[in-house]
Amino acid sequence: MIEMVIDARRKDLGGFEVGRVLPFPTRRMIGPFIFLDQMGPAEFAPGADAINVRPHPHIGLSTLTYLFEGEIMHRDNLGVTQAIRPGEVNWMTAGKGIVHSERTDPLKKSTGGPMHGMQAWIALPDGAEDIDPSFDHHGEDDLPAYENGGLFARLVAGEAYGAAAKVKTSSPLFYVHWEMQEGVRTAPPPGKGSGGMSERALFVAKGSIEVADRTFHAGQMIVLEPHAEPTVKALEGSTVMALGGEPIGERLIWWNFVASSQARIDAAKADWKAGRMALPHEDDLEFIPLPE
Repeated sequence: MIEMVIDARRKDLGGFEVGRVLPFPTRRMIGPFIFLDQMGPAEFAPGADAINVRPHPHIGLSTLTYLFEGEIMHRDNLGVTQAIRPGEVNWMTAGKGIVHSERTDPLKKSTGGPMHGMQAWIALPDGAEDIDPSFDHHGEDDLPAYENGGLFARLVAGEAYGAAAKVKTSSPLFYVHWEMQEGVRTAPPPGKGSGGMSERALFVAKGSIEVADRTFHAGQMIVLEPHAEPTVKALEGSTVMALGGEPIGERLIWWNFVASSQARIDAAKADWKAGRMALPHEDDLEFIPLPE
């Protein structure tokens, strides 16, 4: 039923902590999901330095930002400036290369407040790694939702339960947000034996759940066996992300770069170091240098 359990590792990003879930040494990907961070939960005091990620590059992936609380301002070198708020999706496809920053708006910074959300990287499949970069923002109306009997579910991306989000993905996947009241039971999208996805996992963002007579707490990912069809029970009010998809093949990951070959990563490293990747027009006074 359960293949393995991954505990999020806390990482300090300079005054703000994330829980790093993927990649994990013995489990690099779930379907095309190659990176998963839980941002927060945190409560920023008025005037405190909140989200302040300077311009940095990506290749070979799509980033998916989704918030439970708070707000982040995205800026990129395509000319996009877009705030993301709870229940919305920022979907950025890097393809052959994009540069973006993520910061707290100065007005929000002055008032302080909560921050809690998820950031996922979805590796692009063969034939799509070098497509032109793009950015799409999706409001709640683009993301099918269901609410009944103490369960709220939103399809953040992909296809599941007979519904499809309007987020344009490059390979088969699903990404679902559950809010579960105590005692509520539900089930993830079906596995390989029932015509579903080959790889699936559950991440507990808040609360605690029971799967296969085992208890799991916030910060834990449960990787399911391909044919498992478990029931998930909330032991208290809980926030859970269900994710999965079809494998796209081995991918390398170095810093913010994802690729099927070392040559692509080496070229991106050289381009960033030489200043050949433009900075966002509205955020071009600083950037994150290439790690040594």
